[in-house]
Amino acid sequence: MHQHGGPEVLRYEEVPDPIAGPGEVLVRVRACALNRLDIWTRIGQAGRNIPLPHVLGNDIAGEVAALRTPVEGIAPGERVMVSPGTSCGRCAQCLSGEDSSCRHYRILGYQCWGGYAELVRVPIQNLIALPGHLPFEEAAGFPLVFLTAWRMLVNRARVRLGEDVLVWAAGSGVGMAAIQVAKLHGARVIATAGTPAKLEQAKRIGADAVIDHRNQDVVAEVKRLTARRGVDVVVEHVGAATWERSILSLAHRGRLVTCGATTGAVGATELRYLFSKQLSLLGSYMGSKAELLEAAGFYFAHRLKPVVHAVLPLPEAARAHEMMERSEQFGKIVLQVA
Repeated sequence: MHQHGGPEVLRYEEVPDPIAGPGEVLVRVRACALNRLDIWTRIGQAGRNIPLPHVLGNDIAGEVAALRTPVEGIAPGERVMVSPGTSCGRCAQCLSGEDSSCRHYRILGYQCWGGYAELVRVPIQNLIALPGHLPFEEAAGFPLVFLTAWRMLVNRARVRLGEDVLVWAAGSGVGMAAIQVAKLHGARVIATAGTPAKLEQAKRIGADAVIDHRNQDVVAEVKRLTARRGVDVVVEHVGAATWERSILSLAHRGRLVTCGATTGAVGATELRYLFSKQLSLLGSYMGSKAELLEAAGFYFAHRLKPVVHAVLPLPEAARAHEMMERSEQFGKIVLQVA
């Protein structure tokens, strides 16, 4: 894209091939999944200015195309999935395993060129070997949303066996991933969605109960399903439209963990409710490479699985954006690179 705006600013055109620098590798992109961050970056509301022209695409799967210098265990042609976050690798945060807290943390397709392309340049340490039985289109749907959901639930909210978890917007990438991560850790999941079809799909991937957030009172339904106790954890990524209901849905000493603000960044909070119920509000942003590797082990063992709603050819990126903006999908929309 050469400017910010609607889907029409996405242009399919030739650019020079990237050149790998020291410690970098070129990956031949076979598939790249969309994320809501692509939309915010395209319209210029992602929170940071980015130099233009720009190539979007956070989630990449493909093959090693070329190495700047030989690296043991990595060879051209190797199938890989790419960790979407880059960091300096030298600061105290990086060395303690907190990559996403590094002052130089960047996300592919956001602050640097991404995977809506035939080739992408990435740090060698961002490569994750991809088993041959997993299709590129599915693997591209894994890294960002499952990393986000894993950090939210496992390392921030510290979900425990037998707890009740409310997941908003089951059809979103984070919602789809959060249902599975919560179930993996033994929680009971209550998921919301806005259509009967999405509610059924949420149940198919593990939700124990579902709520139509367009036509039902979510707080009342949560209280009914939990014998008026409320849930232990709320996975919040919608923002202003759901913030107050998220807090009201929590049990005493419940934890709300948030990673996004799709509907607005300002949420009103009744402070007396917050302190009297001893609630915890937790922020979560992306995650570390170690966390992604841990989650990926469950994907490779078929215990987590990205749901792919649609696969479109790369030249139809604008149509893919239109689908996401209309919230047509359950799970991931993926661009395939021939």
